[in-house]
Amino acid sequence: MLERLSFIENKYDELSHQIADPAIMSNQAQWQKLVKEHSELEDIVTKVRLMKQTQAQLSENQQMLHEGDLDPEMKEMFQEDNRVLEEQLSALEEELQILMLPKDPNDKKNVFVEIRGGAGGDEAALFAHSLYRLYTKYAETKNWKVELMNLNETDIGGFKEVVFMIRGDGVYSRLKYESGVHRVQRVPETESSGRIHTSTATVAIMPEVDDVEVEINPNDLRIDVYRSSGNGGQSVNTTDSAVRITHLPSGLVVAMQDEKSQLKNKEKAMKVLKARLYELAEAERSQGIAEERRSQVGTGDRSERIRTYNFPQGRVTDHRIGLTLYKLDAFMDGDIDEMIDALIAYDQSEKLKLMGQEVR
Repeated sequence: MLERLSFIENKYDELSHQIADPAIMSNQAQWQKLVKEHSELEDIVTKVRLMKQTQAQLSENQQMLHEGDLDPEMKEMFQEDNRVLEEQLSALEEELQILMLPKDPNDKKNVFVEIRGGAGGDEAALFAHSLYRLYTKYAETKNWKVELMNLNETDIGGFKEVVFMIRGDGVYSRLKYESGVHRVQRVPETESSGRIHTSTATVAIMPEVDDVEVEINPNDLRIDVYRSSGNGGQSVNTTDSAVRITHLPSGLVVAMQDEKSQLKNKEKAMKVLKARLYELAEAERSQGIAEERRSQVGTGDRSERIRTYNFPQGRVTDHRIGLTLYKLDAFMDGDIDEMIDALIAYDQSEKLKLMGQEVR
């Protein structure tokens, strides 16, 4: 690890000189690439240099303790200072280990969120609406932008399916653990006997992908256009603006009708299709890396039950890490950072264990 840290520090210094070179600055594309690389190494190098300073101070203090003729009060002061420095050093080493973990290339990307009502009929669709509200509220707290892509409502205000995009800094890094089956236990408003029902909704978090990451052969697509329809089948407009794209090799189907323009609906549908194809390819790739997948929080599989929302008891439980929070009302209002932080910490802990096994 020390050898790798030394290499990173030298690379950082080299990049610092390069981005200050007028000849390189004249080539904006190359310069921006180097600036990005420099920025990605900055946190690690800052910690490394702070760790070196702390080690030097600790070494100097220890030398004074061993060689100096110190009175008891001064000796006690150095010993206390050393205790604090050792704690700082230990914390820095832990932070560096986490910073050195392999980065998820998608972490900084925007995401498409797809929520579908599952088992439970109307109640499942209402729960899907509740989850949509949860994530949009959370996005507000982070100053992220939400764009509705497609919505299929029920007569009583539930969502059979909703697809929306969230744009912002590090969106995927925070929301990627939300993919899977979410289960709700509550008394539906339509239930006169007060009986608790169990329903589910499926959430998929898909990173936005560039054209170069997913290539689609136009001959593999079937594109249908039709008139948009609203709740209860009422006509939204009288033109064929809605678009349905079928990817024939995979069988994936994406429909968009939120925009009045057929062209805009087609563009949105293609973006979502690319994200779904990327997700499919990643799932197939990861099946061959069993140990790596086991080190992560769940598999990201849409069929995996990840969380239960129990309204009568006011609790939400994440089954992957065994964490239960008794603040369901706040959670449904978007206060989900405590859960996400716990998932990230668990994921990092498992990866650190795996990295330790590889070193041995």
